[in-house]
Amino acid sequence: MLDNEFLKEFGLNLKHYRLKRNYTQAQLGEMVEISEHRISQIENGKCNLTLKSVNRLSNALNIQAEKLFSFDLG
Repeated sequence: MLDNEFLKEFGLNLKHYRLKRNYTQAQLGEMVEISEHRISQIENGKCNLTLKSVNRLSNALNIQAEKLFSFDLG
């Protein structure tokens, strides 16, 4: 899988779980100390992020971090 595809799939997963929790990008960003703009960039596959950020996001969404890396939501 190419890097760009990987980032896009990760972003789609993040958006999926964010919407499942009924959080806005602003709400999630506030919870994890990441700007709303950066959350948007991550969801659109335009931004790489640290493992620390992945951990914060998974904790805020109350999911295992592995779910953000699982590219088969079906």
